[in-house]
Amino acid sequence: MRGTVYHYDGDQDFGYINGVDGKRYMFVRSDLSHEVTLVRGILVEFQPDDGTARNIAAVPSTTPSSGTGRPPQPGQLAEKRTATSTGLWAYFGRTVSVNYFNFNGRARRKEFWAFFLCFILVQLALFGFGILVNLAINGFGINAGKSSIGFLPALIFTLAFGLSWIALVVRRLHDIGLSGWLVLLCFIPGIGEAALLVFGLIQSQVGENPWGPVPAGVKV
Repeated sequence: MRGTVYHYDGDQDFGYINGVDGKRYMFVRSDLSHEVTLVRGILVEFQPDDGTARNIAAVPSTTPSSGTGRPPQPGQLAEKRTATSTGLWAYFGRTVSVNYFNFNGRARRKEFWAFFLCFILVQLALFGFGILVNLAINGFGINAGKSSIGFLPALIFTLAFGLSWIALVVRRLHDIGLSGWLVLLCFIPGIGEAALLVFGLIQSQVGENPWGPVPAGVKV
């Protein structure tokens, strides 16, 4: 099917294509079959798949038009992006890097749970490393357990990326249509764990809300 690129957000890695059938399809960089100049109005061919666009390729055109029938304006910038993974570790890496201080926009459930799963796995690895370091320092004798310096890397990791998970929870709240200030519930003893679970299970709000369009990959 043919269509035109309507929107693409390089930071959040999602965009929309207006198909010739009158429907709008979501896509991410991993859906590109070839390098495509992701500028509004460029003509592309793609394979529709339940509201998403797959195997996107550019169609040679001397006068690409936008979804409104007008050519792209000179101020619009084109970005050449190659396909990248959007797996669990990719979401984790994005959360602790480009989205470290990002309290705007929305975060889908997969992004939310991918971060916490990878965060826990890294914590377990660092905790196990700390046990080995402490045993190496203290030995197995009566002095065992005197030093806990081996757990310092796990503590530093937790403190270093504490702000990133707060920002992620705020974006998850935006995704379900709630104020980001509700993240404060996560710091109430006895309530915080339940609040995190509820925030992570609620489905994304359909369509665009005050914090932006629905994240790429969410089935509407």
